Amino acid sequence: MIRRFLLCLSPLLLLAACDQAPDAPAAAAPIHDPQSFSDPAAVRITHLDLELTVNFDARVLSGHADLSLNRVNPAAPLVLDTRALAIEQVEGKTADDWQLLDFTLGEEDPVMGRALTIPLPAGVDQVRIHYRTSPQASGLQWLSAAQTAGKQHPFLFTQSEAIHARSWVPLQDTPQVRFTYTATIHTPPELKAVMSAENDPADHDGTYTFAMPQAIPSYLMALGVGDLQFASMSERTGVYAEPAVLKAAAWEFADTEQMMETVEQLYGPYRWGRYDLLILPPSFPFGGMENPRLSFITPTVIAGDKSLVSLIAHELAHSWSGNLVTNGTWRDLWLNEGFTTYLTYRIMEALYGPERDAMERVLGFQTLQDDFANLPPADTVLAIKLGGRDPDAVFSDVPYEKGALFLTWLEQQVGREAFDEFLHGYFAHFSFQSISTEQFLAYLQTHLLDDYDIPLATVEAWIYEPGLPENHPVPQSDAFTKVAGVQQSWLNGDTPAADIPTADWTTHEWLYFLNTLPAQLSAAQLQELDSTFKLTQSGNAEIAHAWLLIAIHNHYQPAYDRLEDYLIRIGRRKLIVPLYVALMQTDDGKAFARRVYAKARPGYHPLAQGTLDRIVGKP
Repeated sequence: MIRRFLLCLSPLLLLAACDQAPDAPAAAAPIHDPQSFSDPAAVRITHLDLELTVNFDARVLSGHADLSLNRVNPAAPLVLDTRALAIEQVEGKTADDWQLLDFTLGEEDPVMGRALTIPLPAGVDQVRIHYRTSPQASGLQWLSAAQTAGKQHPFLFTQSEAIHARSWVPLQDTPQVRFTYTATIHTPPELKAVMSAENDPADHDGTYTFAMPQAIPSYLMALGVGDLQFASMSERTGVYAEPAVLKAAAWEFADTEQMMETVEQLYGPYRWGRYDLLILPPSFPFGGMENPRLSFITPTVIAGDKSLVSLIAHELAHSWSGNLVTNGTWRDLWLNEGFTTYLTYRIMEALYGPERDAMERVLGFQTLQDDFANLPPADTVLAIKLGGRDPDAVFSDVPYEKGALFLTWLEQQVGREAFDEFLHGYFAHFSFQSISTEQFLAYLQTHLLDDYDIPLATVEAWIYEPGLPENHPVPQSDAFTKVAGVQQSWLNGDTPAADIPTADWTTHEWLYFLNTLPAQLSAAQLQELDSTFKLTQSGNAEIAHAWLLIAIHNHYQPAYDRLEDYLIRIGRRKLIVPLYVALMQTDDGKAFARRVYAKARPGYHPLAQGTLDRIVGKP
């Protein structure tokens, strides 16, 4: 259990941290992190130099990691986080010489992996660890050529959040430790490597070098290797993707530069140099991952009409909320995701208008209500008590949407102009630092609450109590009110499906229409909707998901061939997990789910496999 007094930071320490160089790791007071073996209060990583060879045949990375250290306690050993790493040799550097060092690997913990403990002789402030990864590394996905868009070359990508960096690099795998890094990656000559660092779009015949000059936490370490080409979208934005999807992606996400300019006007300069996107194969388990300088993006948001680009806005917004100011532990995830979701809504409003923003807020509120209905109360607080739990096992929309709703409430209390000024100062004050919920609350009270006589206890109810306070905002959308009217008319039999005015509907209106239909529809109603709007064959992954969920609830067999193809082709957890959960509610559904999962599982990311093994059962 995390005790609150351990997470507090005095005002003097806050001021000292703020005075440091902005791009250097901040020497903040250590926060107890129950998801890490490391002890940053004694020894802290400051820089990583990585050299790895990518072996697709063996499905391993092998090489060495050089760690530069700040030895706060000269008598303490270096303790690192590892998961399924084969540690071959450890060396320490004194002056100009390397010497072999002893090391031990602790007992396996089912959540955290194994602690790597390295006693440090006097004068050693750099260690080199020779190692190789496991083919089953939780943070790596190796795809065959057949699982890619081009079908010609294999693909590798990493997913380090939350605690999976330790499965491909021995590190202090806690978000409170920030470090700079350089890397040399050796690949098959026909493939390109990219990282969450400075990237060169040119090909380099199998040897790629990288530098990340800003200090980042381990979960933002990222690597992708594949048949990649680059398309520029502006002087500082571009897309890496397989050739088959490059043109569509560059068109879909062409507004990225405008998004950057919007956030800069509100909350200060972009601090990371370039902002590029890597479009991954469909097995990527998330919508996006905010790796700095190079966000990883699912192809399921390439809809052909820019209707799903809020995901790009979200990953970009992390460049301020999450990457620049980072949660100190995974208990404080809402500091990343709640702020980022709020910023996403502000970006969408600025670029696409208040009506689109309103629709997206309503849809977000719906997902939050669904989570509240299905989660235990303890998991609906913002500062969640993780203890020794796996952060992936408690993933939900609560830190995203409840966090954003809390910030929207604050904005309503003080006015948008004052709240924007507060956020601008917050990002500047804590830039390149990792902080706790309590540090945020101390800053909030001093710089906002006291000025507007807002009781701290009222704010703490948002943070520490389950559910929502009674006075929470409720998003509304005039467009959805109209959709609800025509939906009811159709349900009453007054309006045939062919007369529903869908010609100008956005994806958001379609999702609202489908998501708010009654749980049970007649066979005639299902057939009418499907024949009129070709929903079973929809090319929009979000609309298809909503329709397939309806098909499962109503045993609509004409959609089941598409359902099987969808579950095999897509690995994004948001889109597939609810479908499997719904299938498992009936005997026929269980048989279908288990048969399809046996086919689909080899193409899913280890994170998706772990989730679905618990739901469907491992084949």
